[in-house]
Amino acid sequence: MPLKTISGTGRTCSISSVFITFSLLCILPLSFFFFLSNPRSTPPQNLLNKLQISENSIKVYISELPRSLNYGLLETYWALPSDSRLGSEVDNEIRKTLLSKTSKKFPPYPENPLIKQYSAEYWIMGDLLTPEELKKESLAKRVFDFREADVVFVPFFATLSAEMQLGVNKGVFRKKVVENEDYQRQKMVVDLVKKSEAWLRSGGRDHVFVLTDPVAMWHVREEIAPAVLLVVDFGGWYRVDSKGSNDNSSDMIHHTQVSLLKDVIIPYTHLLPRLQISENKKRHTLLYFKGAKRRHRGGLVREKLWDLLVNEPGVVMEEGFPNATGKEQSVRGMRTSEFCLHPAGDTPTSCRLFDAIQSLCIPVIVSDDIELPFEGIVDYAKFSVFVAVSDALRPNWLVSHLRSYSDEQKNRFRRNMAQVQPVFDYDNGHPGGIGPLPTNGAVNHIWKKVLQKLPLIKEAIVRERRKPSGVSVPLRCHCT
Repeated sequence: MPLKTISGTGRTCSISSVFITFSLLCILPLSFFFFLSNPRSTPPQNLLNKLQISENSIKVYISELPRSLNYGLLETYWALPSDSRLGSEVDNEIRKTLLSKTSKKFPPYPENPLIKQYSAEYWIMGDLLTPEELKKESLAKRVFDFREADVVFVPFFATLSAEMQLGVNKGVFRKKVVENEDYQRQKMVVDLVKKSEAWLRSGGRDHVFVLTDPVAMWHVREEIAPAVLLVVDFGGWYRVDSKGSNDNSSDMIHHTQVSLLKDVIIPYTHLLPRLQISENKKRHTLLYFKGAKRRHRGGLVREKLWDLLVNEPGVVMEEGFPNATGKEQSVRGMRTSEFCLHPAGDTPTSCRLFDAIQSLCIPVIVSDDIELPFEGIVDYAKFSVFVAVSDALRPNWLVSHLRSYSDEQKNRFRRNMAQVQPVFDYDNGHPGGIGPLPTNGAVNHIWKKVLQKLPLIKEAIVRERRKPSGVSVPLRCHCT
């Protein structure tokens, strides 16, 4: 019996082995066939890389505007004999010594901090004009037919135009008069762009304007509202929106012109140099702030905070401006402080936040209405402290709260901050911004955010086209 059992088992194993082998021979070819034919299967590594590059690029057409509205504006700026405004000393020196040595085709952007902080328009334009063979790391691929484009970039240096008018004749800036050269330029841009076939085809919804200065394109905002607006925040827009509303609630924002659905929040250009994490030293000050004490609108909170904090031990509150002297003070103050205060000013945010990040000074953000660049890509909670205005204005609360953070928590914040420092860099180190772009820099992140808007933009264009003639559009976000 034992012998038979062993013999029987052997025959069973033999039959099973043959059956399994035969089954595998049948299944393997079928599996291979389905793997090749299944579009969801993971392709080979080199093909995957190509698909990622293709999917992450955005085709951009540059709207046809005269040079006088971009680089010609820079030529006009540098041709001014001088600028008496605060912070202009550096540009006056450039006019005397360096300008003859720079590119006449692509003049440099002003170094005056008042203007330089808004220089995104310059670096985005430079990237688009860079020869294609040097743009391997850029998400934006320039096309020369608007019908092939995902978006249409409007090459108007709106911030420079506004700041030049404020410097030459501030008194007429808000007036629609001949003497207001900025207003005349705004009108020219709108007239040229809105008559173009590209605008007529989409109603402007696929057009991109850079409006970093809160007062850029001040007189024509309603006319360009359907477009994608690249702004540093919505602080300069809320008050304008409220005028068109019958609702008296100051807390109700009617997004008739701006919306996170269609627009992109972009960073200010930082004014202070980057501090590497390896260069970080022991910090002896708890909290640092440098800036104007008195501001308007939301900035009234700043004045109250100042009075609460100015005499607190371990807190430094300095009033000043980031000119040559002020810049040195800011570098020293931010690099020797654990935390840097970021209260709202005239608008909810400022370049101070990005200077703090470059200085590895943990931002303390006291601004309930703030919008931040690249959210969804960058998690600010990993390196910043967010404080409600109501808490910050409680006596002794803020300092006590900041002292509760351990050294390990603060060091972790700084390590996380060091990882995102490049994300807020515009400067690619090339004259005029014409040259290869850092993959992880600000310009690519801006285009990545615009790329994310494309499905909504295309849907809005299609919906608008199918509406019968004469059907009115309700006053609401233009992206719907």
